[in-house]
Amino acid sequence: MWEYEHSIETRAAPEAIWRLWADVENWGTWNTEIEKIEMNGPFAAGTHITMTPPGDDPVLLRIAEAVEDELFVDEARFDGLLLRTMHRIDRIGQGRIRVVYRMEITGAGADEAGPQIGPGITADWPETMASLAELAAR
Repeated sequence: MWEYEHSIETRAAPEAIWRLWADVENWGTWNTEIEKIEMNGPFAAGTHITMTPPGDDPVLLRIAEAVEDELFVDEARFDGLLLRTMHRIDRIGQGRIRVVYRMEITGAGADEAGPQIGPGITADWPETMASLAELAAR
């Protein structure tokens, strides 16, 4: 298994973060690693999202779990691997929250493939999360 986690703290309201997450078609306004994105249903477990990074092939994601104002988990599968990304809001008090992104890569060959592909997938998280928090705080 390969894993990576990044978090930021913000004064943005959990509901504001959630609204931005649930507005999948506009993720590209705060995530520069999205060229095109489409969703085939509501922002809920079981819905599929097709996300195309700039200059790359589309990635099919499935929302595995969604709890309003708390978390959502998406999963991508390819080449025997499961890439599971958790997006979580932790209330830490005094009008502040912590936004946490965590990726776990499991499956056949994850110990070898994870360190090769994981850092490239997660490299933009600090900037992406900062943009998300800034937009949510407005």
